[in-house]
This record gives sequence, C-alpha cells and structure tokens, in this order.
Amino acid sequence: MTQKSVNPATGEVFSISEEQTKEQVFLDIEKSYRVFLDWKRTPFEERSKLMKKASEILNEENDRLAKIITEEMGKPIAQSKAEIEKCAWVCEFYSKQAEKFLQNEEIKSDASESYVSFEPLGIILAVMPWNFPFWQVFRFAAPALMAGNVGVLKHASNVPLCALAIEDVFKKAGFPNGAFRTLLIGSSMVEDVISHPKIAAVTLTGSDFAGRKVAEAAGR
Repeated sequence: MTQKSVNPATGEVFSISEEQTKEQVFLDIEKSYRVFLDWKRTPFEERSKLMKKASEILNEENDRLAKIITEEMGKPIAQSKAEIEKCAWVCEFYSKQAEKFLQNEEIKSDASESYVSFEPLGIILAVMPWNFPFWQVFRFAAPALMAGNVGVLKHASNVPLCALAIEDVFKKAGFPNGAFRTLLIGSSMVEDVISHPKIAAVTLTGSDFAGRKVAEAAGR
C-alpha cells in the first residue's frame, strides 16, 4: 500500500510514500520502547535544551516546512507559516515550563508525607488529522516528550510528507533516534498498534467515528 501526496490546487500527485507492514511497525515500537527506557531518566535540563533546539529549527526552516504544508494539504502559505511559528512557540514554552509543571504536588493527609508525582508513561500513540498537520502534532509532542515519554505518530494518510518532516525536526534537534517516530500506516492498522503491549496511551484529534473506534480499542 502507498500514501499519495496530492496538491489539492492542481490535483497533481507529487510524492508517493510506501506504507509500513505490521512487522515493520512493531519493530519500530520495540525500538522506541528501548529509547524510552533511557529517555525517561534524561534530566530536564537536557530535554529542555533539545526542545529549545527544535523550536529554533522550526523558525529557521519556516519557509521550507510551510511549503510542505501548502503543497500537501492546500493551506494558504501565510497560514502555513503562522502554523510553523505556533509550533516553534509551543516547543519553546514547554522547554521552559515543563519542569515546573511536573514538580511533585504535596497534599495534606494523615501520613507523614503525601504527594502526587507525575511519572512518564512510555510510548504515546498520536492519531492526528490533516487540517493542522504540524500544530496538532506539536501540541501533543512537546509536552509528552518533555514529560519523559516518547511518541509515535499515525498521521492522516494524505499528509505523509508533513509527518516525515516533523520526525526530521526532532532528529535534527538531537533527540534520540526513536524518541519521536512517524508510522506510515493506514487507519486499518491503528487498532493493532493500540493493542501492542508497549503502547501506554493514545491521543486522537479527529472525527466522532475515529474517536469511537480508538476509544473502543483503547478500552479493551
């Protein structure tokens, strides 16, 4: 199976991406889990430095990344550039604020010490839509990665180049290979991914139908 990038302004198919097999996807998940075991112990200072670098790359490569959005899903270039700017902002925001947000919260009780602790979960699967192909991903990825999780992305099938470009931003920023990974798969494989024992959680932005299907699979 393939995923086609079609310019909606012209109808031109300008890129074809091969979808992964179930075996390839599960191998990627296992690799990402091994990365998680180290990443969850990475100090906030190091996480922050890498997330700040991701913000810088988004700003530096705004024109190139915005062009990918416009060509692949048809958004006017000014809006595409604004979307990339917003992604850079969210990376910078969480690079500065995540450690404070995730401090233990002391609570009163009869015990000598009681508190709420925020611990990384593991691999977070994100099922994301085409209409804000960068922003919807970064608004999940920045806080998730800063919290010590790793992410795998199942993006909408009409924006595979956006999905791969996002993975590339994190690689260029110096994140461990596999801390953020794009899975080029169709919707039919999402349930298999959710059922993988190394997937800790799933986040979705999409239709009511997709939400029901994902919630059903996650519930099982």
